[in-house]
Amino acid sequence: MADWKAEGTLEAGGKTLEYRCFGPAPSEAPTIVMLHEGLGSAGLWRDFPEKVAEATGMGVCAYSRAGYGQSDPADLPRPLDYMTREAVDVLPEVLDRIGFRRGILLGHSDGATIAAIHAGSVEDYRVRGIILMAPHFFTEQMGLDEIARARKAYERGNLRDRMAKHHRDPDHTFRGWNDAWLDPAFARWNVAEVIDYWRIPALAIQGRQDQYGTLAQIEEMESRAYSPVEVSVLEDCRHAPHQDQPANTLAAIAEFAARLERIEAAEVEAA
Repeated sequence: MADWKAEGTLEAGGKTLEYRCFGPAPSEAPTIVMLHEGLGSAGLWRDFPEKVAEATGMGVCAYSRAGYGQSDPADLPRPLDYMTREAVDVLPEVLDRIGFRRGILLGHSDGATIAAIHAGSVEDYRVRGIILMAPHFFTEQMGLDEIARARKAYERGNLRDRMAKHHRDPDHTFRGWNDAWLDPAFARWNVAEVIDYWRIPALAIQGRQDQYGTLAQIEEMESRAYSPVEVSVLEDCRHAPHQDQPANTLAAIAEFAARLERIEAAEVEAA
């Protein structure tokens, strides 16, 4: 992508993906790339990307993965290692297409896991830090039970109608996520090993009342990471910190980004 445009499409992973950008271009400031949750999209971040850009002074780019929003459909059924494939095969192409020079990966839920896998699997010196909101590294029964309840809400409630407002094909979007997580083989899914290979700072933001994962996910990061891990556990907060506790979430992101910039400036001066 030659120019930093407010919104448009890019090609990555053999698919056309929608994106939205805010703030300065990668040639002018660091960039925060936002990766959405399992039923999210660029648009479903609502005004949060713009607020992140304003709070940090960095450029922000949010995109919809294949199968989400107005991006091309994904190939179904999704392989059970779909998050690893996104992190290793697709995300590097997205970063190249937007002209990413240096910055932060900020992910929520599935998006947080994709950012974490990228940081532990891809040698990309442009990525200076990761912000993980409600990440998951392994399955927990309470989370799987909640995903099973989501299937019932989709089949019997109004979840499909709500999703249709934001996704080109809500059935495709829902099946791609829900079928993978509820596959019996997915109960054994575990990517915690990627934490061992992080060499950049991480910020974890988790709601204490998260219905999809417990603090065991965060404790796994703290016990395994070689590089620094900061943790912000938010009270009265479920699975979406940027929705349930937007001010506290934004403050934690801005503080982490500013600290990374101070470290970057100090290293440049020392050199």
